[in-house]
Amino acid sequence: MLMRTDPFRELDRLTQQMFGTTGTWSRPTAMPMDAYRDGDEFVVSFDLPGVAPDAIELDVERNVLTVKAERRPVGKDVEMQVSERPLGVFSRQLFLGDTLDTDRIDAKYDAGVLTLRIPIAERAKPRKIAITSADETPRQIDA
Repeated sequence: MLMRTDPFRELDRLTQQMFGTTGTWSRPTAMPMDAYRDGDEFVVSFDLPGVAPDAIELDVERNVLTVKAERRPVGKDVEMQVSERPLGVFSRQLFLGDTLDTDRIDAKYDAGVLTLRIPIAERAKPRKIAITSADETPRQIDA
């Protein structure tokens, strides 16, 4: 049987075992994200595989959205053989513009993906402005 080995992965694994980071909270890693506009909504999706829904927190203060998630260990009495998935608290902040309605954020968590839908604020949507002339005949111009 031929086995491929990665010496750097083995070195990393041994270093983690020596310094005690295996099985405990390891360094936080990136929280991958996609963001796009879909009609009158701004949609943001975060990949959070293996995170329980009750271990996710969303906070909005002013125009800063903070997403915190915690991936917890499998169990206390478990002897881990391979531990490559990072554990601990992950956090990401997004600075939302004034054009978004942060009071009406909709959050759904499905299949390890947290999806936020943030409506575009009414004041930021295009609107028509009526203009009157000297002869008081109103006409419309698109803004």
